[in-house]
Amino acid sequence: MPLYFSAAQVPTTKKAFNDAEKLISQQFRLSDKELKNTRYEVKTLAYLNEQEIKDGTFAHLCKYSYEKPGEAAGNAENNFDFYRICLQDNTILDAVERSNPFIKLSPLMLYIAVHELIHVLRFSNGEIDFDADTEDKEKEEVIVHNLTRAALQPVKGYDMDIVLDCFNSNYKNFDIFN
Repeated sequence: MPLYFSAAQVPTTKKAFNDAEKLISQQFRLSDKELKNTRYEVKTLAYLNEQEIKDGTFAHLCKYSYEKPGEAAGNAENNFDFYRICLQDNTILDAVERSNPFIKLSPLMLYIAVHELIHVLRFSNGEIDFDADTEDKEKEEVIVHNLTRAALQPVKGYDMDIVLDCFNSNYKNFDIFN
């Protein structure tokens, strides 16, 4: 099994995040400016630092703060938080390979992209603290999962339905992927 996305698979991940931005903009009625002001980037496993790698997950979200030297802490223009969505290629590819032919990379990546971008929006808007305790983070996962399902309704179809079924609360810890 390949550890990293191939050159042919990378465009699928980029398209998933582009499509996810459109779906989230529709779902949350965001203007282009509001979405562009959300500071995030996406990195695949080949470009992650050691602390950004997390076994057993499809993606790991990291928060970083940038402070321009000599600037006041409240100056949002020069001091800001940004998020890195750290894709765990190996876990994603393993799930696709093991579920063959049921789970396809494209709908799984779209689910992951929408899910992670909703997290970024909620953290950026202060709806939940990035450093919340475990109990609050578990509650947040349920909220984000439900928001993700709602955002994906416009693209429902056979391939996406299979992915959504795998993330259904009836599956403990996404049994089909483990």
